[in-house]
Order: sequence, then C-alpha cells, then structure tokens
Amino acid sequence: MAADVAALTGCEAATLAPSTLHAFWDLFTLWPARSCAIYVDGAAYEIGQWGAERAAARGAAVVRFRHHDAAALEKELRRNRAGRTPVVLADGFCPCCGNAAPAPEYVECVRSYGGYLVLDDTQALGILGQDASPRDPLGRGGGGTMRWFNERDARVVLVASLAKAFGAPVAVVAGTQETVERFERNAETRVHCSPVSAPALHAAENALAMNSYGGDRLRAALCSLIARLKKKLEGSALRPRCGMFPVQTFAGSRTLPAGYLHRRLAAAEIETVLQRDRTTGAPRMAAMVTVKHTARDIDRLATVLLGIEAARGAA
Repeated sequence: MAADVAALTGCEAATLAPSTLHAFWDLFTLWPARSCAIYVDGAAYEIGQWGAERAAARGAAVVRFRHHDAAALEKELRRNRAGRTPVVLADGFCPCCGNAAPAPEYVECVRSYGGYLVLDDTQALGILGQDASPRDPLGRGGGGTMRWFNERDARVVLVASLAKAFGAPVAVVAGTQETVERFERNAETRVHCSPVSAPALHAAENALAMNSYGGDRLRAALCSLIARLKKKLEGSALRPRCGMFPVQTFAGSRTLPAGYLHRRLAAAEIETVLQRDRTTGAPRMAAMVTVKHTARDIDRLATVLLGIEAARGAA
C-alpha cells in the first residue's frame, strides 16, 4: 500500500498513519528542534500548524509568511541569522483561494539554505495530476500537487489524507527513502497509538485500485459537472471561484452574504458548507461537487442560486 502511494505521488517511499494529526505530531521531529526554523504559509491548514506548535514547544522557531508569496518567504529566510535549518509548511492546494501553492518556487527558496518543503497535499491527492492542460485541467493520475507541476525534488516531504478524494481514512507521509525511514524510526505515535485499521487499509487499497483503472475517467466527469455549473452561472455575481477544483466557493456580497445564501439553499434542501477565508476572515459558502452528482443536480443548484439572486435584486 505504501509503495503504491509512493509511486502515485512520484516519491521514493511512503509510510502510513491513521490520520494527518498522527503524521504531523511526529513529522517535525525529523529535524532537531533547537536547530530548526519552521516557516508557515499564512493559510496553512490547522493540523499542520499543530505539528509546528509541538515543535515550537520543543524549541523550534516558527515564522508565518504571506499566503502563496514566495518573495515574502525569501525575505523571511534571509533573516534566518541563527543558522537554523528552514522547513516550509504549506498546503498543496488551497480551496479557499482556489490555487495551488507555488511549490516549485518554495523549493527554490529553501534549496540554498539546505531546507525542506512540507506539503499538506490532502486536498490535491486524487484530484490533481500530471500533464495538466486547458482540455484536461486536473491532469492525469491524481498524484497530487508535485505531479501537477511535473516536479520531483528530494527536499519535498508530502503529508496527505486519503479521506478526501479517495474516501479512505488513512494518511500517508512520502518523500525520500531516507526521510521515510527516519520518520518510521522516530515517530512516537507508531509506538503509543493504534496503527491504521484493517478496514481503513482495505478501503484505501480499493480506492487506489479504482484510481488506477478509472480515475481519469471519473475526474473528466467531475470537470464536466463543474464546467456545467460555471456555464449556468456565467454572468451572475454568484459565479463560483476555485477554477475546476471540486470545492467551489462563493464569496457572496453585501446584498448576497454567504450566510444568507447558505440558509436559502438549505431551505431548498441543498446542503452547502459555510467557511471563513483563512487570510481575511471573511465568510464564504462552498458547494462540494462529486462524481455522484448528476447534471440534474448541478442544474438545480444553479437554478436556485439564480432565483435567490433575482429575488434579492427585485427586493
């Protein structure tokens, strides 16, 4: 199973964990805390930040930098006068802003300082893949962010949950053989916590098998549904953002706030998720599109949204 994930992501090796919380609890112990500085992207997901906070409690320096801003990261790295090993933490794909992290630029930033990039690739794994193009915006294979950039680098360590695109409650840590072996030797959760359960392992195996023989077809169907939604809402103030990613966000406006949209859609028996922008704190609404949805589901969502917009405009 670990070998299959390593091959999928383009890494030398991988290992399994029950969750990304288990993985991040131990990951930053790969570098001695008092000689390590962790640079956290401003919108990094909380669980990765919890791992950084544990490292900080042991003496690591933790610095935040502006979201997806490689220049800001470089500026912070130049201030690293204590000679600590820099470790950059970022999400591979940010569903709030709808963009992949500038991972190749982050790697270039840390290279000259002997540092590393830790990517939480939970959102991208199973969705983004290699050789993306206008005709195939998600790419092929579902190997995640680094595959999407067609990049491989020994300085990248991937942490990802398979619970999103693959629907299996299993996490992975992937990187070089040496990195994975060190993680397995030092990870305290591998000693003091239960391992991945057999049902979760079988679910992950089944998901990866399905991805290998039908994943690209499913991702093409997903793109078709998202394109249909965008076309239906073309010209509307409610046209969603996030490109072709299946989490489609609606920022709302003064007259159509996100909370109002969420309540009106709930009244129409359409479930959405209220979110808060990780950089501005502004509320937004998200619709999760999956391959189980039909064209009729997408049309109904668009129709209800346009009806809400028209009613608010008339009022």
